[in-house]
Amino acid sequence: MPPIPALFTLSVDPKGSIICTQPSQLVYLLTFDSPPDNRLTPAFCSSFILALNILDRRFPKGTVVTTSAIPKFYSNGLDYESAVKSKNFFSDSLYPLWRRLLTYPMPTIALINGHAFAGGLMTAMMHDYRFMNPHRGFLCLNELEFGAPLKPPMSSIFRQKLPNPNTYRTMVLEARRFNALEALQEGIVDGLGMVPEVLKFVQELKLVEKAKSGVYGKLKMEMWRETRGYLEDYTSSEQRIKEELKLEKRKEAKQEESVVEWEHLKSRNGPKL
Repeated sequence: MPPIPALFTLSVDPKGSIICTQPSQLVYLLTFDSPPDNRLTPAFCSSFILALNILDRRFPKGTVVTTSAIPKFYSNGLDYESAVKSKNFFSDSLYPLWRRLLTYPMPTIALINGHAFAGGLMTAMMHDYRFMNPHRGFLCLNELEFGAPLKPPMSSIFRQKLPNPNTYRTMVLEARRFNALEALQEGIVDGLGMVPEVLKFVQELKLVEKAKSGVYGKLKMEMWRETRGYLEDYTSSEQRIKEELKLEKRKEAKQEESVVEWEHLKSRNGPKL
């Protein structure tokens, strides 16, 4: 079978690309290839948003599927050190991408072909549906392992979309890696397979017809109001986090004082304390 011709191709600096093809009528497949592991850099986010804009503004409404040309990775998340050093990365790059996906006016499916870690998994969660390669890859929130707190929309998307809160507890507080079957059982993904299975899913649910009435994106704006609010109001969220951290430091100081006082009394009164 000859390769499917591209509808358009976008570059991702320095050596990556996003290619849009149409494997079935009104099904648009965005395949990103940003070596080595599709990190969510400003360049990647910008090209991803542009691809979504092109489909929305220049093509008939249908269904959008995203996947990776790199077999091992869907996305390995943020370049964390670079992200936290960049003043505007979250407000100008990552959050606009996530908001665009979360409220996109067509059905979206993340076809997770390999590992989706941290921000990579969060990006998949911003889609309406998720399919996973049954033979390769893990889903994981590994912030616990590298000492990164979760920002408000990073947490709320799981609270809103996972059917069982215990699954999120396991994800966050144990940094557990879920294989495809486990992810399906826990409701993290909606199905297993690759492009043929996704196309069958699209056909069964008649997803290419869902955007025709013009309210698909508007419905999602209200459905996911909590997460959308955090994505849109970045400044207030960050200020709230700073105030919470200051309060927590004051509490920690008082906790330390109580322990010091206990130690002092213990030293004066002997081991019975």
